[in-house]
Amino acid sequence: MKKSKRYKEVLSKVDKKKDYIIEEGIDLLKEVATAKFDESCEITMNLGVDPRRADQMVRGTVTLPYGIGKKVKVLVINKGDKDKEAKEAGADYVDYEDVIKKIQEGWSDFDVVIATPDVMRDVGKLGKILGPKGLMPNPKSGTVTFDVGKAVKEVKAGRIEFRVDKYGIIHSIVGKVSFDKEKLIENILTFVASVLKLRPPAAKGQYVRKITLSSSMGPGIKLDRFDLISRIK
Repeated sequence: MKKSKRYKEVLSKVDKKKDYIIEEGIDLLKEVATAKFDESCEITMNLGVDPRRADQMVRGTVTLPYGIGKKVKVLVINKGDKDKEAKEAGADYVDYEDVIKKIQEGWSDFDVVIATPDVMRDVGKLGKILGPKGLMPNPKSGTVTFDVGKAVKEVKAGRIEFRVDKYGIIHSIVGKVSFDKEKLIENILTFVASVLKLRPPAAKGQYVRKITLSSSMGPGIKLDRFDLISRIK
């Protein structure tokens, strides 16, 4: 894949052999984020797990202190008794049968789907559509619940879901490049702490093997994982 002149220029500023402490990494991230829009700050964590084994799956949710800098569109699917609660909490769409049909027809103008347990039989029909996009409601991520008001508020406040892929890698947005350095640091430390707490007992050896930061259009910046982890209380 041919790299643009802009990308080559910013790539030259990153020392691929260096593990940057988080302050240095964020300063460099801001320097190399030269796109004409406010790029997202993304984190990648390479873990020493085998996700093919059920006892080594890493999956969870975390509420970032300063959110991700993006308006999250929330869809709540329920049979009607939770409509008012969902709307008052800030849900963008609240529906049941009609919305299931719309999704089957291709509608996807939402970022998170929250469903009550009593509609999951019908929502399950959307598995092939929502599953590959990571949008399928799941009790473990708090998106299958009768307490829809609480769930909507948490998502709107910055709660995100993460899951290790088949290569043992977790990838997530942790803010915007325009965020103050201190806010990005807090978001990153909170995210990493959540991943550390989910270390599977069956995982042997080094759990966190690599942590990398990048902007949406920028190169990866490898962080000093030992320094970063040592800061987590």
